Parts: sequence; structure tokens; C-alpha cells
Amino acid sequence: MGVSLYYTARRATPLTDAESAAVSQVVSTFNENAPFSAEEEGLYLYDRLAPGTVLDGSTKLPAADDRAIPSLVHWLAAVTALRNVVPDADWTFTLDDYEIEWDGHTGYHLPGLTD
Repeated sequence: MGVSLYYTARRATPLTDAESAAVSQVVSTFNENAPFSAEEEGLYLYDRLAPGTVLDGSTKLPAADDRAIPSLVHWLAAVTALRNVVPDADWTFTLDDYEIEWDGHTGYHLPGLTD
């Protein structure tokens, strides 16, 4: 089991070309230097955005193993970089679980947490 971390930035005006390029650079840097190897744990951007949303994406962090804390620290650095790129947006971060089934068992559940 692991944790899904979602991020959303809302603003009246869309991202400028410079902001879009900077966001793409943050995502690329995050994925190139990530302390994990599982492809599904990369930082993602969503293409379909609700009205007023300028940035929407997610990542997945591993469960409580030797990668969990380094991955969380790496995620927080990426979030800080993203917020620096689009500082005047209304940011929302949501934490939720994702389940992995093995041998008929299902991972633990973490309640959703919104900040």
C-alpha cells in the first residue's frame, strides 16, 4: 500500500508560457532525481483541468519502507518549487491511500486529509 498525494492550483488567469515551462522543469527534475524506482510513483500533471484550475497533478509515495521518508522529502521539495512557480494561486493538497492487493489481502486504509 502507498499514499497518493494530489495537488491543485486555482487562479483566474491561465499559466503563462514561462510558468508552464518552469512547471515542466520541476516535474522533469523531480522524476529524474526521485529516490524510488517504480514508474507509477512519478510526479504527474493532468491535462484535463476544471474551469479556474491552472495546475492539477499527483504522485504516489511508497508504503512505510526505506523509501518512504526520502520520497516524502523529495515530494515536499517539488511542492515548494511548484508553489514558487505559481505563487499567486489558491493551492490545495489532498492525501489519500491507494491499495495493493496480494494473496487475497488488501493494504491498510488511510483516511483522506485535505489542507
